Amino acid sequence: MSPVLQRDRQALHRALESDGDELSLSLSRETVEFVAQVVDAQVNGQEIVFSRVPKEVSPEDAAKMLGVSRPYVRKLMDQGELPFRKVGSHHRIAVADVKAWHARERKRRHEALVRFSELENDLGLSE
Repeated sequence: MSPVLQRDRQALHRALESDGDELSLSLSRETVEFVAQVVDAQVNGQEIVFSRVPKEVSPEDAAKMLGVSRPYVRKLMDQGELPFRKVGSHHRIAVADVKAWHARERKRRHEALVRFSELENDLGLSE
């Protein structure tokens, strides 16, 4: 856990130990943004689900996280794009690596869309 999150955690628990309905404390922007997302979802009537995610997942679970097929995840593993380790005959992928691949892919796709849009403009295909 990062030192900032550890500090925020301690501040939250200290504040909850005090009496009263309203609390005042200092938190990092990251923590406040997270809390704001939770409160916004609740205000909008959205269901809020918290779950503990394991540090490693199977290729099938990684596929579910990424919204792709299990064979595609295996292809990424075979190509070295998604690091994994073997536990006996089973493959395990770190959740952090799944998230990192997803972030890289989103960036790559965004850059491709920008290049496509620029090309479309250069060719006079857009209005």
